[in-house]
Amino acid sequence: MSLKKRRFKYLGESLIEGNIKITATFAIVVVFLIFLFIMRESLPIFFNSEVQQEITFGQFFNGIAWQPVSDNPRFSLWPIILGSLKVTLIALFLAVPVAISAALYSSEFAGRRLKEFIKPAVELLAGIPSVVLGFFALIVMASFLKNIFGWEIRLNAVNAGIALGFAVIPSIYSLAEDAINAVPRSFREAALGLGASPWQTALKVVLPAALPGVSAAVLFGMGRAVGETMVVLMAAGNAPLFSFNPLNSTRTMTATIAAELGEVVFGSGHYHALFFIGLVLFLVTFAINMTSWVLFDGLMSKLYGAKK
Repeated sequence: MSLKKRRFKYLGESLIEGNIKITATFAIVVVFLIFLFIMRESLPIFFNSEVQQEITFGQFFNGIAWQPVSDNPRFSLWPIILGSLKVTLIALFLAVPVAISAALYSSEFAGRRLKEFIKPAVELLAGIPSVVLGFFALIVMASFLKNIFGWEIRLNAVNAGIALGFAVIPSIYSLAEDAINAVPRSFREAALGLGASPWQTALKVVLPAALPGVSAAVLFGMGRAVGETMVVLMAAGNAPLFSFNPLNSTRTMTATIAAELGEVVFGSGHYHALFFIGLVLFLVTFAINMTSWVLFDGLMSKLYGAKK
């Protein structure tokens, strides 16, 4: 390669690297500014005496009713926290076995052509707008499940959790497959050389070696489920009830913000309470994603001996 071509190649690589750094830095700055804005709108609950006449921090954890618009406003977070937990756990109960099984199969057993079909097909699900999934769950799936199982309430946590599971599967599958593919080939060759079958190698050698990365994928999916809005807003019944029964209507934290922020009086206690919920959601999803990243980074260090 001539000196001129090498210079052009070096210049191109430098431009690409610079563009990636600028884009990543811009994204981090934007997320940080969003966090600052949400926190600023939440702080009056702690420091503004006028706002504290309507709502105090202690009211978030007192009682079991979220009724911000009434003669006696109540702002307990327990019903919507419980709603978020119910829908998220149901979604993970559906999505985790399906996504990890698909990742293990496509990584260890599928042929090259089938693998080239499965991975894009599953990841294509991630491109479906959540409002479409919510609409399907609201109109079609809720009636179908009610007729099959004889449920009294058509829109409930199970209905929303199943729909949310479809939205979470691609996220878990993609990361889990990357983690399984990262396991060195020597692990498989050693197990097969000792007489293990392909299934024994996959289940007892490859999957345990990739467990930190698979756990990271599950946590990433959990963060996706906790932060999802449209599916749960449309399919869960939108009722902030404090009930452990998954067949009752429920409402999540994200759905509460989406349903009420557009009509709330600017600067009122209710307004700042919704931002406080947003702050809690931000911190929870950030903690989940950070844990996921630490686990995946730990897997890379364990398998390759150095951080990537």
